[in-house]
Amino acid sequence: QVQLVESGGGLAQPGGSLRLSCAASGFTFSSYAMSWARQAPGKGLEWLSGIYSDGKDTYYADSVKGRFTISRDNAKNTLYLQMNSLKPEDTALYYCAKATGGNYYYPHDYWGQGTQVTVSS
Repeated sequence: QVQLVESGGGLAQPGGSLRLSCAASGFTFSSYAMSWARQAPGKGLEWLSGIYSDGKDTYYADSVKGRFTISRDNAKNTLYLQMNSLKPEDTALYYCAKATGGNYYYPHDYWGQGTQVTVSS
């Protein structure tokens, strides 16, 4: 069965960095686009970034553009999110998600359990 397991969250200081990973299994990872989303306390789900199945196209929400970088290693079935210049407003539960097709505009059908990121001094 499809499994998505996020890791790499934790506590970071403002201006610091974290790298999230999402280990995927149970499907042909290289055939599907993947995305990252987050949910802050008391707020709705925010889609942050998407990447095509072949990694050749990416998308970023304005809130993270220039600070976050999405990437994938299809040989390792792993999705990444490099987060730099972190701000307190980046505090949230971060999820990875699998699309139903090769580009990130497809609906997403599976989600991980999330990894907590807290940005605080």
